[in-house]
Amino acid sequence: MSDTFVPASWLADRLDDPGVRVVDVRDAWEYDGIGHVPGAVSIPFDEFRSSAGDTGMLPGADRWGDLLSNAGVAPGDEIVAYDDEHGVFAARFLVTAELYGHEPERLHVLDGDYSSWSREHETAREAADVEPTEYEPGEPAESPLVDFDGVRERLGGDAAVVDTRDPEEYAAGHLPGAVNLDWLELVDPDTRGLKPRGELQGTLRERGITPDREVLLYCNTARRISHTYLVLRHLGYEDVLFYEGSLTEWEARDGEVVTE
Repeated sequence: MSDTFVPASWLADRLDDPGVRVVDVRDAWEYDGIGHVPGAVSIPFDEFRSSAGDTGMLPGADRWGDLLSNAGVAPGDEIVAYDDEHGVFAARFLVTAELYGHEPERLHVLDGDYSSWSREHETAREAADVEPTEYEPGEPAESPLVDFDGVRERLGGDAAVVDTRDPEEYAAGHLPGAVNLDWLELVDPDTRGLKPRGELQGTLRERGITPDREVLLYCNTARRISHTYLVLRHLGYEDVLFYEGSLTEWEARDGEVVTE
């Protein structure tokens, strides 16, 4: 298993490492008013989320480069991101980093979100003092992105098409042949982090989402699939596709939707 999801103790041991950059993706008022991990930089979710980017909902390479440069992130840094929503917004940040060329092995979610840190470790109120860098976005070695046509070609085939929205949304309309896996089914509501490895594997196996299959993920706007994508990578899945446009694009382009 890779360390895509890391506990607060892992981060505490590395907090003073100059090669580790901690990113808080909560709202700015939370970063300032509630407190944050010492040394963390603030990049609120709305700042890296755009419908006018260069690929679907990505923010655009120039915007992304500016954000990470101003946050003092270097291309070789280990990035640990966190939020207060079970890691789903942090996951979106990290998938964005991967899609702009940051090495996946250097991208980590704080398992259990901010609460896992604030329960047992010191927090800070003052903003981090960072030295800006010149972060140049690139291309991933292997992109997981799949477009509208790529999704349509896979429907009815061998790929496991996975809808990560809640059951009510799924029942109201989903891609033909898709199985429903609400992303929150993989999260422990008490710890706010991932469920044990065995439980995760069992849940996935019950839905036919196994490591030997190509897995294609979608939701509405690519936020929830970001979390599931990282969970699957954490468990060693190697063939996972990420439909960035998700149901928003699918319906806008008159893709078929079923309710049975």
